Amino acid sequence: MAYNEEDLVIMDSIIARYPRSRSAIMPLLHFVQSKDGFVTSDGIETLAIKLGLATAEVSAVATFYTQYKRKPVGEYHVGVCTNTLCAVMGGDEIFAALKEHLDLENDGVTADGKVSLEHLECNAACDYAPVVMANWEFYDNQTVESAKALVDGARQGNPPAPTRGPNALPTWKENSAVLAGLNDGHAFEGVQAGEPSLLGLEISKKAGKS
Repeated sequence: MAYNEEDLVIMDSIIARYPRSRSAIMPLLHFVQSKDGFVTSDGIETLAIKLGLATAEVSAVATFYTQYKRKPVGEYHVGVCTNTLCAVMGGDEIFAALKEHLDLENDGVTADGKVSLEHLECNAACDYAPVVMANWEFYDNQTVESAKALVDGARQGNPPAPTRGPNALPTWKENSAVLAGLNDGHAFEGVQAGEPSLLGLEISKKAGKS
């Protein structure tokens, strides 16, 4: 897409946060995704000009990190952790069930464009295994049934709220803007850190008092 004047101003404001302009490349790629839904060739060329880089340098970052997509994903992008702990706790079963339920393979998108599906490596939430993420928001301690309810709700435009984080699940584009550093006002909603994550801290505090 062609970026309008407001988009270019936002890009400049993101660049201005950093002492070296090239350091803004990752949030800028998220911003491109927030506008286009994925990292387009036009987006890469625009960022290359803005940052004074070769398009190959921008493309190298966009293809290295899996959170940047080079083709359209669903309005709700669902990832199932299939790394060791989540896998043995049910992640493999959940991923297989969702592929069958949605009639998709890995990296597939439903015909209505509502949901896409991929297997993910560790989400750094092993204390809540098995974990599913939707638009990078956490759905903890999932089952086949709860994961199906998540994708069914997403296809109806009414997904359940994340286990932690905002009170309602933002769309892929909305959360891409947040990852670009644009404040959506929902940063302090919901549970930030649950009891399993804080257990070690509590044990440490009690040990320090004894």
